[in-house]
Amino acid sequence: MTNPYKGLDDYCFWSRSMTTPPPGQIDPATRNASILPSHKVATMGSCFAQHLAKHIRASGLNYYVPESAPVGMSEQEATQKNYGVFSARYGNVYTVRQAVQLFERAFEEFSPIDGIWKRNGRFVDAFRPQIEPDGYGSIDEVKRDVANHLNCVRDVFKKADWFIFTLGLTEAWRSRLDGAIYPTAPGVAGGEFDSSKHEFVNFTCDEVQADLCLLIEKIRSVNPDVQILLTVSPVPLIATYENRHVWVSTTYSKAALRVAADVAERSYKNVIYFPSYEIITSPAAGGRYYADDLRQVTEIGVKHVMRMFSKHFFPDQSNHFATEQTSVPLLASLQSEADVVCDEEVIERALRGAGF
Repeated sequence: MTNPYKGLDDYCFWSRSMTTPPPGQIDPATRNASILPSHKVATMGSCFAQHLAKHIRASGLNYYVPESAPVGMSEQEATQKNYGVFSARYGNVYTVRQAVQLFERAFEEFSPIDGIWKRNGRFVDAFRPQIEPDGYGSIDEVKRDVANHLNCVRDVFKKADWFIFTLGLTEAWRSRLDGAIYPTAPGVAGGEFDSSKHEFVNFTCDEVQADLCLLIEKIRSVNPDVQILLTVSPVPLIATYENRHVWVSTTYSKAALRVAADVAERSYKNVIYFPSYEIITSPAAGGRYYADDLRQVTEIGVKHVMRMFSKHFFPDQSNHFATEQTSVPLLASLQSEADVVCDEEVIERALRGAGF
């Protein structure tokens, strides 16, 4: 009698790929590709995506940033204003629907009705409410900056050789007027919440899958040769609007996003899933990859993810990152979690500021 499991790779077996290796050497990635120095690499997504962006830059690859800081702006101010954090100043793009709409706005397929909010007597871009910490002085100033931003977003989608998208959330706030998705709830980082104009939405598995496939199709329509690398953020929700425990909402969101990424990888030859989520949440890590708040990812966890990312996608540097130790230049580039720009965290800051 023939056993169909005979001859399978070691990574197909728990005992060989999870129990046996040292925790810091567990490698759940099974696909390889070459990101070359000549390739333009673009990033988008949740807070965790910023670690990949920093690693790409530190590795000497071509981190594609068409929306760069003005000449003379200090590095600190540039970071505060989101220059270089991602390939364009879109801030955190948490949901797939938000990414679809960003594409549609960039290519003039969608023009939201309610796109400018007020905050402390000034104006903010409703879809990037924290891009300008002090806001804009006028509506026209917002419109000019948005127009420039969307031009750069078009370049990201059209010119990137690699597009890395980190999926973060399924929960969002939506305009009842036209379905526009906001990165934060109205009233949190600007604007005012109005139940007649705004509503909460938690996208279903089917909706996330459909949105992700639509996004991939749209990107391919303007950039047929692009390679798309998907990851799922291992960072839990900071809060849920569902009437249930935040951990239950977190496990749903991550499961739905992981399923969508799997469907996309199976459906498109130019799509690869990289298991950063699995590395951080692995039982072999024993909780070491989460900080004391059980939410932020520790530096040692980030290093593990980046070693595996380099091993599978930077062929010329695979030996350089093969050990558990990280090079000094890379350590210098991996800033602390306090330097990671995370729009979601404004929820708790706003509550504390209001005395709740």
